[in-house]
Order: sequence, then C-alpha cells, then structure tokens
Amino acid sequence: MKDYIKKYGVRVGIIVASVALIILLTTAARGGQIGLVHNVSGVLISPVQKVVSSAVNWFDTIYGYLYDYDSLLAENESLRSQLADAQQSARDGIAASEENTRLRELLNLREKHADYVFESCKVVLWSSSNWAHSFTISKGASSGIELGDPVVTEYNAVVGQVTELGETWATVSTLIDVDMSVGAFVGDTGTSGIVMGEYSFMKNRQAKLTFLADGAHIYVGDEVLTSGNGGAFPQGLVIGRISAVQTEAGGQIEYGVVEPQVVFDSLVQVFVIKDFEVVE
Repeated sequence: MKDYIKKYGVRVGIIVASVALIILLTTAARGGQIGLVHNVSGVLISPVQKVVSSAVNWFDTIYGYLYDYDSLLAENESLRSQLADAQQSARDGIAASEENTRLRELLNLREKHADYVFESCKVVLWSSSNWAHSFTISKGASSGIELGDPVVTEYNAVVGQVTELGETWATVSTLIDVDMSVGAFVGDTGTSGIVMGEYSFMKNRQAKLTFLADGAHIYVGDEVLTSGNGGAFPQGLVIGRISAVQTEAGGQIEYGVVEPQVVFDSLVQVFVIKDFEVVE
C-alpha cells in the first residue's frame, strides 16, 4: 500500500479531484443552480477549490509521511551500522589492551626465568565433556609444541599440560582434569605431595592435594607450588592455595582441597613452556 501510494499518489489525487468536480457539477445542475457561465465561478469554483485543496493536502501529508518514514528507516539503519562498528572497535581495543598486559607480564616472567622458552597460544575451544576439563589451543607441533609440555598463564600460574597434539592445534588438560597430577610442595615448610584431579572436586573447579609425607602438616591458606619432581613441570610454578583440610573416610589420611590460582572461565590466551632447565 505504501509503495502504491508513493508511485501513483498524484494520479489518484487528480482522479479524486475530477470525480469531486463532476459530482458537484451534476448536483448543481439538478438543482437548477447552473444556467449561465458567469454563475460557475460563484457557485462551483469555490467549493471545487476547497475539495481539490483538501485532497491535495491529504495526499501531500500521506506522501510526506511515507517519504519521512523511509528517510527515518535509512537513517536508523545507518546509525545501527555505525553503532555496531563502534562497538566492534571498542571490543578490539579492549582485547588488544588485555593482550598487551599479558605480554608485559610474560616479559617479566621471562626475565625471572631466562631458561623458559614460551609459545603464546589462543584458547580456541573448550571441551563439552562432563568427564574431562580441557580445551584446544591455536598452535601445535608445527610451532615446536610437544606432548607433556606444561601450560601456564603470564602470572606463572599452572593451567595444565598438553595431552593431545596436532600440527596446528593441541589439547590442554587442565590442573583439575581427572587425568592430571602434578608434583607439589606446600607452604614455608615445603611439605611434598601431589596435586591431582578428581571428579568430585573438578565440578567445583578444585583439585586434591594428597600423598603427603608421614607426619606432614598442612593448613588452610598455604600456598601450593610445583616441586619439579619428575621433570614434567618447572619448579616453583604457582598451583594455588589450600582452601580446606580434610581426612579420608577412615579418618587417618589427611588431604587438602586446592583452589587453583587460575580462573579457568576467563582464559583467552595461555603460554606453553616448550623448554626449561630441569632442577635435579
């Protein structure tokens, strides 16, 4: 209807005005009011002018409305496009700023550990399995990454370990995955143990500190670091802190609940340690 009026509005207006003129002429003639030509101006022209003027004004109003409507639609679409571009630019700027912060922190880490060889990778996809806690990264064997390589954040915190490898991708099993285990020491005393994933802990984004030495004591708030035992991880990486100390069902074996330093849900970039000096 809108397009029809825009296209044929003038024609319709003329037709309406003509019909109105004919009706008025016919009515006037039947009433005996038209006998002479000079009466036309007095009897017909004024009413016709009013009808035609009203019709023209109506069509002008409708046409103007339709024109303004289309103009507003075009302007709205343009503003939407500009807003989307601005939002994308803002997101790109925030992402670039966050990446620069990560790289600066990584530079500090390199200065503290000159023996580390890092490979920066993006987190591409998280696993949807309920029985594992892992994700895919954007680089693989073609970048020198190998199975078993440790993965950390720019703050020297343990993320996990490379457990599957492709040419241009790799899978990282996180610290809380049920198949993960990391040699650790705890607190100022350096009590040794193993941090391992367990299904009941994984659901709460936690890990279990177990296999503690006989007579060892651990406390809530103790920091947990990698021990370097076994050579899979460098010594001194941050694992997390003990949030609770509990005992096994028998009531004799003590273990700790570990809150990882890493906030897994916020990971967008990680760093694979491709080489490091093993401490004997």
